[in-house]
Amino acid sequence: MMGMKRMETEGQTTAVPFVKWVGGKRQLLTELASYYPKKFNRYFEPFIGGGANLLNLLPKKATINDFNEELINAWQVVREQPEKLISLVSEHADNDSKEYYLDIRLADRDGRLSKMSAVERAARFIYLNKAGFNGLWRVNSKGQNNVPYGAHKKVNVPVNAIRNDHHYLATHDIEILQGDYRNAVASAGQDDFVYFDPPYIPVNQTAAFTSYTKDGFGLVQQEELRDLAIQLADRGVKVMLSNSDVPLIEQLYADQHFRIHYVQARRSVNSKGNKRGKVGEVIITTYGD
Repeated sequence: MMGMKRMETEGQTTAVPFVKWVGGKRQLLTELASYYPKKFNRYFEPFIGGGANLLNLLPKKATINDFNEELINAWQVVREQPEKLISLVSEHADNDSKEYYLDIRLADRDGRLSKMSAVERAARFIYLNKAGFNGLWRVNSKGQNNVPYGAHKKVNVPVNAIRNDHHYLATHDIEILQGDYRNAVASAGQDDFVYFDPPYIPVNQTAAFTSYTKDGFGLVQQEELRDLAIQLADRGVKVMLSNSDVPLIEQLYADQHFRIHYVQARRSVNSKGNKRGKVGEVIITTYGD
């Protein structure tokens, strides 16, 4: 059964993402929540990203996963070493400049990253996310971060987010995995709840934000995800997916297992301000109306 209670720390509401993530679900939470199943056992989120939906839902039992090693390492460190993490991110923030940023970014090219401890890697990851352009995390084909320095007066150190997220992760049954999304849901069974938030199908060819991991997520991968959703539904799993509202969606999810719900979310990751605003998205479910 899901626990929908809200934690409070020092008068502040609860857990929010400690990093900004392309395709993050903060702007879609109200719509997502309206389609949650009323009851479920374990929650699975195989493309966890910043975790906005997890931290809104606050399930008592969950399995989260992402292919991005640096992201998942940061989640693990938030759970295990929050105060040391805050201290190291704060050190980065105190030293912030374009030159400093570019030097820290270089650590995945000159061998320094492989010598860092888990908490040092997580602090680097969060600092680059906060100081980089538009809060992007983007890597090249070699897995090296290539986001330019962002325009900001100071780096936001997410102290409350790290502490609140730590409290949630440390006091609940939360399994943290890193790898293929298919493996992350292998144990999902009757009345479990799986939420898939994959890299979205691009609305146009220039909007393909699929390089947050070294491997892209093209049409074949979208079809494989759809097939997995059907397999899970046939096992009695309650499946919810989100994606962009493009004509291809109605073809991909024409199977009778699926219900397509059309919603709008405000998106801000665009270098041209006049292209920011509400965009069409879909929430797809295999259960209830």
